[in-house]
Amino acid sequence: MSTAANSFLAIELDGDGAHPAAWRKARHTPAELLDGTRVRATVLAAESAGFHVATFADGSLTPASSGQNGRDIPGRLNALQRAAFAGPVTSSIVLVPEVDTVYTEPFHISTQLASLDYVSGGRAGWLVAASDQAADAAAVGRSVVAADGLGREAADSIEVSRRLWDSWEDDAVIRDVATGRYIDVDKLHYVDFESTVDFESGSGYSVKGPSIIPRPLQGQLPVLAPAGLLGGNQPGGNQPGGDRLPAGAADAVLVSAPTPGLLAGEIAEARAAAPGPAIIAELDVVLDARGQNAAGRLAELDAHTPWQSRRARFAGTAAELTELLASILETADGVRIHPAVLDVDLEELAQLVLPALRRRGLLAPQQPGSTFRDLLGLQRPSSRYAAASAAPAASAAQN
Repeated sequence: MSTAANSFLAIELDGDGAHPAAWRKARHTPAELLDGTRVRATVLAAESAGFHVATFADGSLTPASSGQNGRDIPGRLNALQRAAFAGPVTSSIVLVPEVDTVYTEPFHISTQLASLDYVSGGRAGWLVAASDQAADAAAVGRSVVAADGLGREAADSIEVSRRLWDSWEDDAVIRDVATGRYIDVDKLHYVDFESTVDFESGSGYSVKGPSIIPRPLQGQLPVLAPAGLLGGNQPGGNQPGGDRLPAGAADAVLVSAPTPGLLAGEIAEARAAAPGPAIIAELDVVLDARGQNAAGRLAELDAHTPWQSRRARFAGTAAELTELLASILETADGVRIHPAVLDVDLEELAQLVLPALRRRGLLAPQQPGSTFRDLLGLQRPSSRYAAASAAPAASAAQN
């Protein structure tokens, strides 16, 4: 459970906002949506506002956005590359890209996320996704994974990445000019992973290792996962009875509910099911702004394209949202906000909501130089292979 000292706020920075018609209210030209200047501006605005975490959505856009009528945005820049671009231009905000585990090579996921951890100075995380879209399978020439197998695919991908992050011991790089040795090869390790996904039939995979990148600054990047992958009947989760992520696979769990009033129950259920990970509540937000009330703004946007979301939705004043967030943070460790229109709602959040929460002492301070693990209260773990090799050495020394 959170305390006033460690509660945090995350914000999703995809496109022009969470509403599919958000682009109609954006303050930039269409070409600028895919421009690095736009990525830089939004992540710096989020950091300046006081958000602790920025997430970057990925994958196919919603059916409403990919229809044939051309009403909404059909594509986005790669999430991991947007996060990597944001790393050197920010100093305190944590950067968490969404990366699919089903149709993306696990070795590439591991090395790219490790690279993000380096370029961000230890501020990287991983929002695990498990695509159930036939188009994603077709894009890489793979059969569609059934809904009840998504949890197993995700679990395998996370385990491979964690092993690869450990495959270089922390002191593997020695850079000894006198002897001409850069690496202590005894401190690099094979991971020897074999997937549990139908390996015998040929649809599985194996990873030998070691990684091609030294151990990440955090040792292990924090992993965020939707509660549906961990079990229960969360909206958007796997089919009941399907495979789930094992205990310990995720460091934080994203919890959704149909309405704000039902979030407390879902948070309690998620914490009971997985007591260890941090709990992050999901919330769509539309605020009164520019002399227009939130309900009016939402109706105007919905007239173009209805907003279909499985997350709880708040529409109202900044003061009402402040009270709602304070209430949620009594039981959740953090809240991830999905602004309807970034250029409008982020401004209201920065000027009214976050300052009010800070005045009440409800948010953790922003600390440049700290890591995502620090924010979550997690210790930096030792490499599993270093611990394994140290045990026989200690035994031999005693004999």
